[in-house]
Amino acid sequence: MIKLVASDLDGTLLMKGAQGLPEDIFPLIRQLKELGILFVAASGRQYANMKKMFAPVADDMAFICENGGLAVYHENVMYQNYFDQNLVREIAECIYNRKGSEFTCSTKDFYYIKPKTEHFRDLMLHVVGNVCMEIQSFDEIKEPCMKLAVYEQGGLQEDTIYYWREHFGDKCTVVTSGTAWVDFIPFTTNKARGLDEYQKILNVKPEECITFGDEYNDIDMLKSVPYGFAMAHAKPGVKEAAAYETDRVQTILKKLIKAKGNIEEVLESCIQKKQ
Repeated sequence: MIKLVASDLDGTLLMKGAQGLPEDIFPLIRQLKELGILFVAASGRQYANMKKMFAPVADDMAFICENGGLAVYHENVMYQNYFDQNLVREIAECIYNRKGSEFTCSTKDFYYIKPKTEHFRDLMLHVVGNVCMEIQSFDEIKEPCMKLAVYEQGGLQEDTIYYWREHFGDKCTVVTSGTAWVDFIPFTTNKARGLDEYQKILNVKPEECITFGDEYNDIDMLKSVPYGFAMAHAKPGVKEAAAYETDRVQTILKKLIKAKGNIEEVLESCIQKKQ
């Protein structure tokens, strides 16, 4: 029987660049809770942004934020992971000095940003709706940082991920996150770690969990349980990491609720395991 469901947001629950959740996810989260199944939102986004996004059901679920750098359950921080501050500055300055690139630096309560364009400032503050602190100098970065990210307005180019892995791949994990972002996280950080924390706290086994994702930053989470679902539009490497595929998270959740948590019934009725 399933006891926990963890889902990525951008490209998984949030389709085609949407910044607001589909309304049908909220009653499903409530129904999962009634069945004793915890829904966990697992994203590279900040906690403040995610909590606001899930406001109608925030008390009925849990969060894995910053690609696993922070886990929050009922307002309690389950764990938090940090970068060395010298490396934070090195990465931030390198991103800022690269033409066409913008950076974010994630702390528990806000993002540090130093926008080079009004587009990026508007994106962060008004489109995505993050809580941000705009700085004029890198000396202002004082709070512990869990994740840095580089944004490219025109979308990631083929050589982008190679460039950043060449520069920092020996110092941290460098992964794509959507079509315009590359994330930098400590080697010990990933979404699977957040999932593992909840499994320990709630005494849930990997075989009692379902995960959903579409990007390379979801791979560890997808591989950590037997029932990992890659989205149908996911990249080949992500699909390879998952045992199953689906077009829509809600489709599986509805079947799981109907089956009262019986995963075998869900799999038999809706999807075949990939060969």
